[in-house]
Amino acid sequence: MIDEIAENIRQVRQRSPLVVNLTNDVVMNISANMLLACGASPIMAHSRHELVELIQVAQAVVINIGTLDELRVKRMLVAIEAANRFDKLIVLDPVGCGASRYRTQTAQQFAQLAKHLVIRANASEILALAGLPRHGQGVDSHDDSREALKACATLRQQLTDKALLEISISGADDWIDCGFNRYKLSNGVPLMTQITGTGCSLSALTGAFRAVHPAGCISAAAVMSIAGELAAKYSKGPASLQQHLIDELYQMDEETLKANLNIQHFKAPAL
Repeated sequence: MIDEIAENIRQVRQRSPLVVNLTNDVVMNISANMLLACGASPIMAHSRHELVELIQVAQAVVINIGTLDELRVKRMLVAIEAANRFDKLIVLDPVGCGASRYRTQTAQQFAQLAKHLVIRANASEILALAGLPRHGQGVDSHDDSREALKACATLRQQLTDKALLEISISGADDWIDCGFNRYKLSNGVPLMTQITGTGCSLSALTGAFRAVHPAGCISAAAVMSIAGELAAKYSKGPASLQQHLIDELYQMDEETLKANLNIQHFKAPAL
């Protein structure tokens, strides 16, 4: 798997995939900088006058509902329709799903509509998206990422006519559900939760990495968590961690992966 992740990093840097981000106001800057650090090409687009044109030439579309309102929902529906028309990858980040009925229903609607779908969220958001009990508060998760694994089978049953590719669950341990296979990544540090936008930026990276390689969800989670782990060693707090995190993403290579990656593979239970 390390060889596949290393190849994925090389492909992102060589091909510089264009990632259209319909994301929230809080995270645009950090998400764009993290995409650039990995070698991808970010564009933060929200106008319906250009979305179709941009998505036609993009490699992935990231839908992040963090700062949700009626106008954004309409724009995101246009983006999903265009992505489906041009067979583009959609990464859905259902930020705060479960915090309100509006967020939950919107996220569920988007998941139903998407044709080539990856879901990237924390455990509480995944459980809420599947309509299962959860313990989230606002955008924060109080559920263990392992608990959300039971929601993966439910989501795959709900989206049986869709191309649900992978589900990426963030937490103390990250889990990637690929249908028949699951991967547990045990890197990262708690201090990363003190920076707003790390999860949203991971969704953006997931779009870039998955657009050019089948192991993209695993690769994005791996490089983000390892970069955070390394950055924390010489950071004094959240502000310096953010700065060093971007630098570590920029410097990520195969040697660093081999020295730090903590990953386990499991067979998923049959549906």
